Amino acid sequence: MKATGFISLWTLVSLPCGQLANPAEHEDVVKHAIKLHRGKGAVIAQRKQWVLESCRKLSGLLRQKNVVLNKLKNAIRAVEKDAGLSDEEKLFQVHTFEIFQKELNESENSVFQAIHGLQRALQGDYKDVVNMKESSRQRLEALREAAIKEEMEYVELLAAEKHQVEALKNMQHQNKSLSMLDEILEDVRKAADRLEEEIEEHAFDDNKSVRGVNFEAVLRVEEDEANSKRNASKREVEDDLGLSMLIDSQNNQYILTKPRDSTIPRADHHFIKDIVTIGMLSLPCGWLCTTIGLPTMFGYIICGVLLGPSGLNSIKSIVQVETLGEFGVFFTLFLVGLEFSPERLRKVWKISLQGPCYMTVLMIAFGLLWGHLLQIRPTQSVFISTCLSLSSTPLVSRFLAGSVRGDKEGDIDYSSVLLGMLVMQDVQLGLFIAVMPTLIQAGMSTYSSIFKEILRILILIGQILFSLAAVFLICLVIKTYLIGPYYRKLHAESKGNKEILILGITAFIFLMLTITELLDVSMELGCFLAGALISSQGHMVTEEIMSCIEPIRDFLAIIFFASIGLHVFPTFVIYELTVLLFLTLSVVIMKFVLAVLVLSLILPKTSQYIKWIVSAGLAQVSEFSFVLGSRARRAGIISREVYLLILSVTTLSLLLAPALWRAAIMKCVPRPERRSST
Repeated sequence: MKATGFISLWTLVSLPCGQLANPAEHEDVVKHAIKLHRGKGAVIAQRKQWVLESCRKLSGLLRQKNVVLNKLKNAIRAVEKDAGLSDEEKLFQVHTFEIFQKELNESENSVFQAIHGLQRALQGDYKDVVNMKESSRQRLEALREAAIKEEMEYVELLAAEKHQVEALKNMQHQNKSLSMLDEILEDVRKAADRLEEEIEEHAFDDNKSVRGVNFEAVLRVEEDEANSKRNASKREVEDDLGLSMLIDSQNNQYILTKPRDSTIPRADHHFIKDIVTIGMLSLPCGWLCTTIGLPTMFGYIICGVLLGPSGLNSIKSIVQVETLGEFGVFFTLFLVGLEFSPERLRKVWKISLQGPCYMTVLMIAFGLLWGHLLQIRPTQSVFISTCLSLSSTPLVSRFLAGSVRGDKEGDIDYSSVLLGMLVMQDVQLGLFIAVMPTLIQAGMSTYSSIFKEILRILILIGQILFSLAAVFLICLVIKTYLIGPYYRKLHAESKGNKEILILGITAFIFLMLTITELLDVSMELGCFLAGALISSQGHMVTEEIMSCIEPIRDFLAIIFFASIGLHVFPTFVIYELTVLLFLTLSVVIMKFVLAVLVLSLILPKTSQYIKWIVSAGLAQVSEFSFVLGSRARRAGIISREVYLLILSVTTLSLLLAPALWRAAIMKCVPRPERRSST
């Protein structure tokens, strides 16, 4: 009956305190309450009956809880013996019963923890601040433990819900036959579940009991405490100035970006180790691909696969690596623009403008047709078709590095046409990213608002065209008045010191990138235009700048292709190899045929032979589909299964691209030019 004494004391304290009128009497009242607690006073008789009744109710609840627990145990045994239930149904029912058992036990523990807390408070000295601080710390620890238990219970409920969904799907599968598309997506869903189970780290769950982890809104894992052999005091840990890793309940990991004390320099050692590891492993992988006759970039992709979530899982700062890799795209497109002079652009501008537009329209038309046959939503069909219509500019730029240009009068070389079409696709990419929010709203709208959504899309297209006109007007002003004096100044200042030249050119690239980004046009287009503007200063200028920028481009390109490998999941490809090969070959063949058809209509008769090479260069899917797919998945346009299919088809098409390119070069390019073209 300890609880009776505790509750009686609480009533003794609360009753006089409620009758206080003079603040000066507080201390006497508190002393009186403490004397009553220590046996020097009398217990209020009229409260005894209420205390006894409360204790009887609590005792009855505890007996009822034991009865329910026994019934739950019997129910679990009955479910396990029931031969009429499937394994999924048994797992779901048993899981539900076990969660209810834990809920009852935790409720009982909470009651007694509250009683013990009241006991500690009544036995303490109200003037002892240290004692009150210790009591507060104990309550805080109890709250943290309770929060962790609640989070674990929530995760278990999610698992139980998943088991319930599995049971319902199995019942539906037994009741009706699925269509071919539903069977494919169901098979892909199972493979995706298997993949997530393989690559998910569960860092949040695994680190709950690790020393040095504080449960707040997230888990904070201190670097110095990851090594259990270190014997650092708590004070040393609190004063540690190293970086902490934060892990939320969804297993997302975060690294400090802005410390509270900015006076002390810090470094992200995870990121440094990731870049060092990629640099060291890229060399043997690149050598291996060169030995067997493949482009070195596939060695870099293999490096990313080996170090990524599907391999050794040694890359910790994945987002930072991908961000650095984007600079490889920027510098690659700058060098592409440096080789792509405005004179060559004027020569093929009609083909570059018409070709990608016709191909995109045809891809969307085919996508809507197949979507109608397979009962796919129009917004999803438009998105998938647009993603697949884009081709990889960095990949083709590597193919064209050092390729031969057409020298015959009136002849159009394939590199000019191919790069012009890829630049137009980059413009389309910026347009599609701008239209995507409206596409999301259109997918959630009713047919009564379709007219408004179409009108909004047309307005957005008008804004993009206006932005493009503004960009080209700015380029004309820069070419006429600024680029010449700017380069001459850089050249004069950089004699004997290339640092100023590299810095000046890099600043100009970033300026053009910023201008196009502010005007809601693709940043990649700004980098390309920066190179085209500088190339207008002559061949000598182009050669000098290229010799300075190429090493930077090459290193950042290694990081970029390795970051692509981080999103390649060989296990998923193996699970769905037949479906993925069929889809990839279908996409590659369709893009190749459409490109040949379009180019046959718009190319001059004297340049018809290059349509095969240009079509081979466009017959793969751009790596930017990773970005578009991730945005669409977060927005709910596509499902997880469709996202993984797009990702895998994109990767396989990029792997097939060199073989198709080499075959086209061997067939269409004269023998003396093949070596430099491949």
